[in-house]
Amino acid sequence: MAIKINKKIKGYSVQKPEDKAKEAAPAAAPVVRAEPESNIIQMHEKVERPEVLVGATYKIKSPLVEHAMYVTINDIVLNQGTEHELRRPFEVFINSKNMDHFQWIVALTRIMSAVFRKGGDVTFLVDEMKAVFDPRGGYFKAGGVYMPSIVAEIGSVVEEHLKSIGMIVDPELGEEQKRLIAEKRAAYEARNRKAKAGPEPGSNESVAVTGEGTSFPPSATMCNKCNTKATVIMDGCATCLNCGYSKCG
Repeated sequence: MAIKINKKIKGYSVQKPEDKAKEAAPAAAPVVRAEPESNIIQMHEKVERPEVLVGATYKIKSPLVEHAMYVTINDIVLNQGTEHELRRPFEVFINSKNMDHFQWIVALTRIMSAVFRKGGDVTFLVDEMKAVFDPRGGYFKAGGVYMPSIVAEIGSVVEEHLKSIGMIVDPELGEEQKRLIAEKRAAYEARNRKAKAGPEPGSNESVAVTGEGTSFPPSATMCNKCNTKATVIMDGCATCLNCGYSKCG
């Protein structure tokens, strides 16, 4: 069968049998698939502040300042009442009677609140704040944990709060590590009791109980891994009684 072409040929293609079958078949209606996360509200800067927020207040008592500081972190609840319900930090306030640090406290809270409302992964704030060092020197808080500055302790408070709402997952010690730490503590206490069978006057090698209920010797030094005064010399090697870290492996 001859077909007369009256126009200029600009291109061509070979029609296959399956192409003819597709043309003959009725056009199927497009299948619309609902995205499972289309209705899930994620934290971003356009989320409006609700009338009521839930939160927690933490007390910071530093020897560097006369009065205590109270850090309040408020959270917004996203997708409330659904399986996708989440708590995310929304704003932070720091209150204290000490007015010497008023300017930088106000600036810090506004910047932190802006970062929280921006959304996304805000856990980087913890590392940045805990890395701030005071040129006058740091201090040990209850439990023997070293804090290089007040800002670092505020960062520690933020870390604690983010752990409580599930944004930061604290890796737990394995059973083997827990058993090793328990053995090290038992061995140190046994050696200490043996040495005290005939105590010398003025001996101070008793075990001290810290503010958090964990007992470490007063002569313990700071651990480079967990920043806690819990490192003692055992069998000629520095060993941490808090996290089990040892320079000898």
